[in-house]
Amino acid sequence: MRRIDFMTVVGILAGIGLMGGALVMGGNPKLFWNVPSLMVTVGGSFAAVLINFSFQDVKNVFGTVKQAFTTDLMEPEELIELFGELARKARREGLLALEDDAGRLDDPFFSKGIQMMVDAMEPEMIREILETDMAYMARRHEIGQSIFKTWGNLAPSFGLLGTIIGLVQMLARLDKPETLGPSMALALITTFYGAIMAYMIFIPLAGKLSLRSEQEMMLHQMMLEGIISIQSGVNPRILEERLRSFLPAKPRQQQAGAGEIAREEATDRRI
Repeated sequence: MRRIDFMTVVGILAGIGLMGGALVMGGNPKLFWNVPSLMVTVGGSFAAVLINFSFQDVKNVFGTVKQAFTTDLMEPEELIELFGELARKARREGLLALEDDAGRLDDPFFSKGIQMMVDAMEPEMIREILETDMAYMARRHEIGQSIFKTWGNLAPSFGLLGTIIGLVQMLARLDKPETLGPSMALALITTFYGAIMAYMIFIPLAGKLSLRSEQEMMLHQMMLEGIISIQSGVNPRILEERLRSFLPAKPRQQQAGAGEIAREEATDRRI
């Protein structure tokens, strides 16, 4: 189930709110609205992005940006419990019994791995195919991150370019005092726009997409190890401990403690 990433939403709203509050407290916020500055900074930097990347890459990134605001990734603890359950089922009923479980997760990687395991493919072949899928997935993620990083790096440069344009216009019209104000506004506001675009939008978005990619890669690596372990007949408890090694130390200890309590309760019920 897709969930909203409140940290991204809160961060953007807090940034806009604080910035807007500072502008209002400092005087007339309309002074910071300048269409020529937007054309130079936003339009110019976006044109440079189009030059740097293919049209398809740019088109795809606007579809993946939603990953910064929402996530449908399951918790690692839930994945460990799922593979423990699948391992126990495979021990009781055999690998063929897991064919109906290929659709347990809305993840083509998981479904593909389970199906290959049920089809009795060699473990080395399963690992090779799934690792290839992971490599190409990482490559696709890197392109999306690279677009936002590049845009974030270009925006301040185009802000500086706008500043130069404004200064040239201002110096060329020193004999007309009424034009100094608009020219100076263009000179200064483009730098402001470039900094806002880079440091409050594009670079943070690239960082969040990178984090999402790392989380998804870890889950897929856990799935790969779980699938190979089930096919190899690894003890379900050992499988769970092997997958738990992917977690940070503290969550791992908490998860292990919860698992011990659950096993003790199950033992008490049998007694």
